[in-house]
Amino acid sequence: MKNVRTRLSVRYLKALRAHLRQKGSDHVERAQSLGRVALAGGLATLDLALIHENAVASLASSHDFSNPRNGSFKRTGVFFTQALVPLEMAHCATRETNQHLQQRAADLAKGNRRLQREVTRREAGEVAIRNGKEKYRKLFLDSLVMQKKLRQLTHQIITAQEEERKEISRELHDEVVQTLVGINVELSALGHGAALGQDSLQEKIAHTRLLVENSVKAVHKFARELRPAVLDDLGLIPALHAFSKNLTERKKIRIQLTAFGGVEALGSAKRTVLFRVAQEALTNISRHAHATLVQISISEISDGIRMEINDNGKSFNVDKTLATSSNKRLGLVGMRERVEMVGGKLAIESKPGRGTTVRADIPFSQQKDKK
Repeated sequence: MKNVRTRLSVRYLKALRAHLRQKGSDHVERAQSLGRVALAGGLATLDLALIHENAVASLASSHDFSNPRNGSFKRTGVFFTQALVPLEMAHCATRETNQHLQQRAADLAKGNRRLQREVTRREAGEVAIRNGKEKYRKLFLDSLVMQKKLRQLTHQIITAQEEERKEISRELHDEVVQTLVGINVELSALGHGAALGQDSLQEKIAHTRLLVENSVKAVHKFARELRPAVLDDLGLIPALHAFSKNLTERKKIRIQLTAFGGVEALGSAKRTVLFRVAQEALTNISRHAHATLVQISISEISDGIRMEINDNGKSFNVDKTLATSSNKRLGLVGMRERVEMVGGKLAIESKPGRGTTVRADIPFSQQKDKK
């Protein structure tokens, strides 16, 4: 900057001397040109004033600045004023820019305050959302717990129901049936020992024996419906054969059963589930489907057993039925609960013209079932 000032001092002295000599020209453009050089060189107004003062001092020996009549001093002032024009214009632009920047800074500050308020509001909203999510997550977890408890309760009810049926079936076989058989034996002996002339007594005894026989058949039927003894004594396949035969005789439905013998390797609880699913499905078919043919197949799948029951009867809307409060719905829900209780899956498909298919997949247990 010192070199700029030195060079500009030389040029300024030369231009001012020429300005004073040529009274007919005010050398405005030359003075402003020097001012632009000073501005470009980074010089301030004070620097230009010092350059002007040094130039006037140098010219004092050849010009009478003390005589106001010759106007020399005034002309130096005009020259200096014109030289200051670029600097003043730059200063004005700077002031305007500063004012604009200050206004812009104020606007930005105002915008920042609004942004800060918005950030604060959104942070509060996010906190509320997080709290809401946490609340709903807790409610969801609570609902899962309640659902699990409800499922466990349902499983317990079904298990208790099955145990109760088993107990009733055992009592009917061991006590009621034996008692009725004893009565029948006593009545038979009484009939053989009666006098030949006592026709009325013989007739009453025969009638009583017939009633007792019918009672025995009814109790056996009741016991089989509660829990067939053949299921515990012989296994699932014989139990399904017996139930199918009985249903065929009563409802005139043709039932075909094909079974994988390895199903008997399942535990008692799982074989019972399969029997109850088949029992419920066949009962529904006999009551609602008006089918003439039912096919039951039990096959081995990966790590488990699959039982499918297909009929050629009327179809029904599975989703709609499950959404109602009918007894048929309770039967479907009961089948699903039984299957899921032992870790299996139940699927029910019903389409017009194709009848209904009930599919139950029961897994082998690595420790208990699979040999």
